[in-house]
Amino acid sequence: MPAASPRSVAASLSPAQVRGLFEYNRRVFDRFVRKVRALPWRQATRSRGIGHESLFGTLVHILHVHEVWFGYIAQGRTSDKELQSLFSDAARKPKDWRSFATFERRVWLVVDRYLARLTPKELRKTIQVFWMPGRYTVSDAVFQTTFEQAHHLGEVIGALWVDDLPPPEMTWIRVTRSSRARKA
Repeated sequence: MPAASPRSVAASLSPAQVRGLFEYNRRVFDRFVRKVRALPWRQATRSRGIGHESLFGTLVHILHVHEVWFGYIAQGRTSDKELQSLFSDAARKPKDWRSFATFERRVWLVVDRYLARLTPKELRKTIQVFWMPGRYTVSDAVFQTTFEQAHHLGEVIGALWVDDLPPPEMTWIRVTRSSRARKA
């Protein structure tokens, strides 16, 4: 059966709404980085049996997701050579908070540059990668990265609860309200 042409509920989002969503995603991510960074290194990096083993590893993975979707896939950079080069880049495997911060800046720069030039037409663009069957749109990638971040942060929340540590605030209203209050 041939693959249906991609249709996405995300296509109804405007570029400005996508940028607003990613501002929220980044603020929430930053809150979790600060929380995990405040823990002793051993606690941040010990294996917990979650998707990417440690709290630190899970945060690194979230950055990987954003970088590959918006630095490569959405831009049509999906050749084996390009992706193999990306996946083997040692900078994507930080070993401490200093190299994490360097990698994080690199990823958010890529995401910010991409989102700055986002158009309705770009959101409808069809994209494809080898590890996921079918075709989808850049709008689908917006939701993929947003929900994947949320799911992985849920793992971090659960791991923090196991240690009787409260997770950072992450609700849309409180996070976005605090950013609006600063702008006013």
